[in-house]
Amino acid sequence: MTNENRRVEAATRLRELGHEFVARDLTNDQFDDINDRLRGLLELVRAAQPRERTVPSGALANFKMAVPAEGQVERHQLFSDSIVSGGANPMGLGGYLWREGDVAVMEVTLGKAFEGAPGRAHGGIVAALIDETMGLVLAINEQLAFTAQLDITYVAPTPINEPILARAWLKEQDGRKLSIEATVEAGTTLIAKAKALFIAVDPTKFLKYLSVLDQ
Repeated sequence: MTNENRRVEAATRLRELGHEFVARDLTNDQFDDINDRLRGLLELVRAAQPRERTVPSGALANFKMAVPAEGQVERHQLFSDSIVSGGANPMGLGGYLWREGDVAVMEVTLGKAFEGAPGRAHGGIVAALIDETMGLVLAINEQLAFTAQLDITYVAPTPINEPILARAWLKEQDGRKLSIEATVEAGTTLIAKAKALFIAVDPTKFLKYLSVLDQ
């Protein structure tokens, strides 16, 4: 198992722990036990070397990130540190992403820690899912851009502990302006639909703020 695979496995366990922590009633003794263990784990992690995000040096000259077709790769191949789709981010949603032609798709199951109203996911979490899925459209079209405007219509409550599916696609592009649309569904139920305006940027100006890893 590689170091990155170990990182993803540890992050997955931490996400599971967070959801179970919110979902369970614990005793004082259990809290004391958890706190003792967490203090030790926190000291262990803090003793490790600082980590910086890196990009291949070639990415500065030619931005490109391939989004896999369904079934091509394992979960969490891209954006490992992303708060939404990153498998190596213990605070994230742990989304599973792929492409269907020019349509970006992301599947997530939102656990108890993302609950807003009882039994329903928080609307802000759904918004983050939509924004991230739209970001995959940029990757499919080899564009680097930022979200300028995001308009969401919530059609139905978003369930927790059930798979939901977000889809996004490029509607049109006018110079640096990209119009992207998206939907979110739980089974056959439409949960939300959205439209967004993204503004393309020069990748060299953006990527220069990241550490460069020589290829």
